[in-house]
Amino acid sequence: MKQKMSFSYLVAVGFMLFALFFGAGNLIFPAMLGQSAGSNVWTANLGFIVTGVGLPLLGVIALGYSGKSDLQSLASRVSPFFGVAFTVALYLSIGPLFAIPRTATVSFEMGVKPYITEEFTTIGLLIFSIIFFGITVYFSLKSTKIVDIVGKVLTPLLLLFIAILIITAFFKPMGEFQAPTENYMSDAFFKGIQEGYLTMDALAAFVFGIIVINAVKERGATTRKEMMSAVAKAALIAAGLLAVIYTSLTFIGASSVQELGLLDNGGAVLAGAANHFFGQYGGILLSLIVLGACLTTSIGLITSCATYFTKLSPSISYTKFVIIFSAFSTVIANFGLSQLISFSVPVLVAIYPLAVCLMALTFLHNFFKGRKEVYQWSMGLTFIVALFDGLNAAGISFAPVNELFANILPLYSQGLGWIVPAIVGAVIGLITSLIVKGNLDSTPAEN
Repeated sequence: MKQKMSFSYLVAVGFMLFALFFGAGNLIFPAMLGQSAGSNVWTANLGFIVTGVGLPLLGVIALGYSGKSDLQSLASRVSPFFGVAFTVALYLSIGPLFAIPRTATVSFEMGVKPYITEEFTTIGLLIFSIIFFGITVYFSLKSTKIVDIVGKVLTPLLLLFIAILIITAFFKPMGEFQAPTENYMSDAFFKGIQEGYLTMDALAAFVFGIIVINAVKERGATTRKEMMSAVAKAALIAAGLLAVIYTSLTFIGASSVQELGLLDNGGAVLAGAANHFFGQYGGILLSLIVLGACLTTSIGLITSCATYFTKLSPSISYTKFVIIFSAFSTVIANFGLSQLISFSVPVLVAIYPLAVCLMALTFLHNFFKGRKEVYQWSMGLTFIVALFDGLNAAGISFAPVNELFANILPLYSQGLGWIVPAIVGAVIGLITSLIVKGNLDSTPAEN
């Protein structure tokens, strides 16, 4: 007998997806955006919601719609080589290059740094990161139950404390919104869009979406319609929670400048806000919760990355990958939170358009019968523009190319110049496939 999927179960799946997306690192970006945007905070926040919430929502739904079992098989619709290359790049981005080291730096920034003197910051981060990733290695190798146990306890505590902080900040704001910084004086919406990339959740959606799909399948969803309906509802619940919390944290950041001044990163903003509202005890409680939440996230990401790369390269054991990724993350973490964020921006600016383009093509897959030419041309032209966007973000500018793109591509200066090439590429690919292989109905869809 088919098991009925209750609304309460979908709510539980939605909360699970929210918990997967919402690591402690997600706290820092909206708070910093609020500080920088000042009086333009709501416009910037809307852009942040588009990429920080909207894209992860679409990513989960796209994966469910595709019917694929993992990201590599989905990306292989472009080509087998691209499937591996894109998946590896994504796992490295949400893994040892940026997201995993960030768990240690955020923990240190919010949980340790406020209680040590400036002269011990560098050595303190080194010692802390070694201990932090040593614990990560231990639990990643010995047991995954600790992730579930700690997650079930710490996620509600984290949300409870953030809720208290948010409510207090709304009823007793630290100050008035100040003038925006230079980057947010104009085009605050588009700046918010680029800041939303830093959550990395649109990339993680391709990984976390599989967990949601399996959860609804286990409860009896068999047809594509049933699965899509359940996945969409769960994703909307998670997206709603993310949007509310991000918007609230953005408000806290915007109202904190008058009291705290402009700080280096969002971790310092939230630590300052907690101390302002609740004194020393509030700061300690926030520190403990963030430390636990970051550790749980670190274990989960190390486990996921090691599992994927073990499948990709069976000659290297899971244990070795856990140790390699943890050691590498320790080194990267010691560049510090602000430096780590600045390093990640160029890579994320380059890879995000490819992820969004793949989402869009996934939804349109049946329309163009899954022709590889459509995927290849659209993703190829998107990559060219995204590559130069990433180079610009890294401070490597090619003036002739930038001038050309600025003249012919709408929204190029706002970081969205890849949209038109993606559309043009899809059209070229469709026409090419028609000319070479005949009409669309003559070739079955590529699954």
